[in-house]
Amino acid sequence: MNIHEYQAKAILRNFGVPVPDGHVVYNSNLARDWARRLGDGPWAVKAQIHAGGRGKGGGVKIAKTADEVRQYAKDMFGMTLITHQTGPEGKTVKRVLVENASNIADEFYISFLVDRATDRVTLMASAEGGMDIEEVAAKTPEKIFFEAVDPVVGLTAFQARKVAFKLGFAMPQVKQAVPLFLNLYKAFVEADCSLLEINPMILTAEGDLLCIDAKLNFDDNALFRHLRIRDLRDYDEEDPMEIEASQYDLSYIALDGNIGCMVNGAGLAMATMDIIKHTGGEPANFLDVGGGATIERVTEAFKIILSDDKVKGILVNIFGGIMKCDVIATGIIEAAKQVGVSIPLVVRLEGTNVEKGRQLLAESGLNIVSAEGMADAAEKIVKAVNG
Repeated sequence: MNIHEYQAKAILRNFGVPVPDGHVVYNSNLARDWARRLGDGPWAVKAQIHAGGRGKGGGVKIAKTADEVRQYAKDMFGMTLITHQTGPEGKTVKRVLVENASNIADEFYISFLVDRATDRVTLMASAEGGMDIEEVAAKTPEKIFFEAVDPVVGLTAFQARKVAFKLGFAMPQVKQAVPLFLNLYKAFVEADCSLLEINPMILTAEGDLLCIDAKLNFDDNALFRHLRIRDLRDYDEEDPMEIEASQYDLSYIALDGNIGCMVNGAGLAMATMDIIKHTGGEPANFLDVGGGATIERVTEAFKIILSDDKVKGILVNIFGGIMKCDVIATGIIEAAKQVGVSIPLVVRLEGTNVEKGRQLLAESGLNIVSAEGMADAAEKIVKAVNG
């Protein structure tokens, strides 16, 4: 789950992380009023969407007067902000953050994430703050530093000091950086984050370290422990089909292809998308119905797939383990009848009672093409979609 910048800063502030004073507003007059409450300018006016690169798209402005704050906010509300992370469709701005601007002397990048190579939380840092970290990694990877954290000990003051020195901090800044890094790690662990990113963390002209932008992503499976964080979810920022899928415990991610995929198990789903690509097709989604593929869940899965206008065919790839293939076949048949599937439908079943399941599909009277393996299924659906 993602949250907005202003929400991330509120969480970090509770962990003792230095962030600018600010307030989120929903109309331009409130933007002006809150600027005055925050004190003398200048102020930063920042569009709030779930995407990076807002400054390049016109979503971050520096205002010198309260009236300028009002005008910048007025221009932002309702605008479609397009960045490298939103795609060409962009996102509509409905919230704006007004905060005290900072006198920036230097910028740095700091993040905590789970490194799959080491299976540990890792502190990643770079003196190239304010830039896309992917660009830094591609062009100057030597400027990125990594520090793996022992899960038993946690981030140590020694590790925090080492990173601070690598960033080129003088002793006054090192003394600030150590507790700052430790508090960021504490926030990452205690809030069950999957990503904590500060870009940039700045050194002000006065010599202070300040986190002027923040991005927090959370592990969805841990949200039951964080009800207040869960309530920060902004449904306007999410794909409507993904929201609908979550209501039925379906894992759904929309892609750009034209072959809808319905699979049970994340690993099998990824393998299914791979073999579709290998066969010359393009998957339209990742959709995992899970181990308990009931008629209701399969029906909803069909509805979600068919709501995507790009979908020209559907591949159902189910391994029947605990859930038997004949039960799954019955669910597919009933769901197909309810929804009225009119595009090519290829079904590959494997596992317990597979022959009975295939027989049910064959005798259903529906236009369902049965496949006997993943390669066979991929070839049939790609051929059907391509005519």
